Amino acid sequence: MKRYEKFADEIAESIRNGVLAPGERVPSVRHASRTYGVSPSTVFQAYYLLEDRGLIQARARSGYFVREHAKHPLHEPESPVERGPRQAQTTEVDVSELVFSVLGSLKNPATVPFGSAFPSPYLFPLARLARSMAQSVRDMPPQAVIADMTAGNPDLRRQIALRYMVAGVRLPMDELVITNGAMEALNLCLQSVTRPGDLVAIEAPAFYATLQVLERLKLKAVEIPVHPREGIDLESLADSLQRLPIKACWFMSSLQNPLGASMSEDKKRALYELLHGHQVPLIEDDVYAELYYGTQPPKPVKSFDRDGLVMHCGSFSKSLAPGYRVGWVAGGRYAEQISRLKLMTTISPSVPAQAAIADYLQHGGYDRHLRKLRHALEMQQGAMLASAARHFPASTRVTRPTGGYFLWFEFPERVDSLQLFQLALAQGISLAPGPIFSATRRFGNCARLNHGHPWDAGSERAMETLGLILATF
Repeated sequence: MKRYEKFADEIAESIRNGVLAPGERVPSVRHASRTYGVSPSTVFQAYYLLEDRGLIQARARSGYFVREHAKHPLHEPESPVERGPRQAQTTEVDVSELVFSVLGSLKNPATVPFGSAFPSPYLFPLARLARSMAQSVRDMPPQAVIADMTAGNPDLRRQIALRYMVAGVRLPMDELVITNGAMEALNLCLQSVTRPGDLVAIEAPAFYATLQVLERLKLKAVEIPVHPREGIDLESLADSLQRLPIKACWFMSSLQNPLGASMSEDKKRALYELLHGHQVPLIEDDVYAELYYGTQPPKPVKSFDRDGLVMHCGSFSKSLAPGYRVGWVAGGRYAEQISRLKLMTTISPSVPAQAAIADYLQHGGYDRHLRKLRHALEMQQGAMLASAARHFPASTRVTRPTGGYFLWFEFPERVDSLQLFQLALAQGISLAPGPIFSATRRFGNCARLNHGHPWDAGSERAMETLGLILATF
C-alpha cells in the first residue's frame, strides 16, 4: 500500500468513527504534512483519493471538509420474518432466465459493476499467484497429474486443514475434497443427499446460484426467512422441519449473500442441535468466511458438528483467486459419496491451479493479503453507505454487514427493482434486483449492491444517478 493510500485510510477511519464529523474541516495540507510527517504531495494525493471516495469535498479558498451526509439516516431493513408469513411453503424453482439477464449486463467492462458477484480483481495478488503457478508447473512431478485427481492436491488439503484447525475445527485431511470452485462442492453435496422432487430448505432471500442449482437438479425449495442481522429464523425452520419431509438445508451462517447476516455462535449451535434432532444434513456455504471486518473470524456451524452431519463448503474465489476456480468441501459422513460423485463427473480441478494456491498459502503471505483486503472492503462499504445516505430516498433501508462486499437495500414499496435494473443499465450501471434472490420472486422493492470495487468519482456519480432514478418512482 502506498503512503498516500495509508494516510487516506487513516483519515477515512477518523470520519467513520466520528472523530471528524460531517461538515468539519479536515487538517490543512500544511498542518497534516507537519503533524503526520508526510510530504505535502502525499497529503494532496490522499485528499484527492478521499474526494474520489466521496468522503471529503474541497471548498474554494477554504480547504477540505468532510462531506455532509444526507439529513436522514438510512435505517436497517425490516426482517423478512416480519414482512412475510412465518409458515414456509414449498416452491418449484424457475429463475434462470431472470438471472441470466442480470449476469449478461456485466459483460460490458464500461458498466459500473454494482451488480457483480465478485470484488475487483485489482484487490488480489495476481502477480504473486502467477509466480506461484509458474514455479509449481516447473516443480511438478509427472505423477502428480494423476495422483492428485480425485481428492485433490495433498499440500493444498493440508493447508486448508491447518486453517480449519486455527478456526477451532478439527478435521482429518482425508475428509477434504478439492472442487472446481464452491459451486461444484455445493452441487456434489446436494446430489449426495437428495433426489429429484425432494424438498431443500434454503434462505429467503438466497444467493441466486442456490436457486439455479435447485432448478437444475429438479428440487423444490422451502424458503426460510433470514433476519438482516441475526440470520436464519430458527422458529420458522423448526416449524418446517416438523411439517415437511425436508431432505437437506443449504444455509450461509456467516456473511450471508445477499443480506450479509451472521448468526451468533449460540444460534449456530442451536441450528446444529435442531438439525441433529431431525437428522437433516446441513450444507454450509461459507465462501465469505475470510472477509470478516473484526479481529475474530466467525465460527462455522461445522465447529459444533459431532457426527459428520455438516458438509462445509469453501472457496478461494472470493478471497484470493476468482479465476482459478478452486474450492473444497469437508463432507463429514458424506465425504465418500461426494468423492465418488466427483469421480463420475469432473474428476479434478486444474492441478497447476491447486499447486499454485498451495504454494501461495505456504509462502505467499495469505493472511497479510486478507488483512489488506478486509480493510479495503470495509472502507469501501463506508463510502457506499455514506453515498447512499446522500443520494437515496429518505425511507430507504440498508444492511450493515460486519464483513463481505454486499449491501442489501430496501427501497420504498413503490419502487420496482426489476424496472430500476433496466433504467440503471441504460445509464451504464448494473445492480442485482431483489426478485433474483427468491424462488417466489419476492423482494420486488429490494436490490443488492456490490461495494467490492475501489471507490472513485465514477462510483459516486453512479450512486447519484441511481438516486435520481429512484426519485422517479
